[in-house]
Amino acid sequence: MYSEDFDDANAQERSGEDVYSKQVRAGKRTYFFDVKATRGNDYYLTITESKRKVEKDGRFTYDKHKIFLYKEDFEKFISSLQEMVDYIKANCPVQESPEDGTDGNKYSSDISFEEL
Repeated sequence: MYSEDFDDANAQERSGEDVYSKQVRAGKRTYFFDVKATRGNDYYLTITESKRKVEKDGRFTYDKHKIFLYKEDFEKFISSLQEMVDYIKANCPVQESPEDGTDGNKYSSDISFEEL
């Protein structure tokens, strides 16, 4: 992503009006799905991953990663996401009893966005 694209995305996020939101708690992470409206009343989606961390001094901070998804990209995004989910379900060994205290999902990952 180019610097000016990033600046444009940040400006759009600040000006985007909230239309509809959903929060999904998943173990140590929380995902936020937010439909926002541009000034021209065009909708787009932001997906935010938030993970709580404890600092050395005991304070809580949150690592957040956000993507913007525009309607012209929905089909490609959904198709690719479904392909990856299907691949993981077919090829990843099933973990019967989670050791990390998650909510019992058969599929989990400790991969962070920085590793990708």
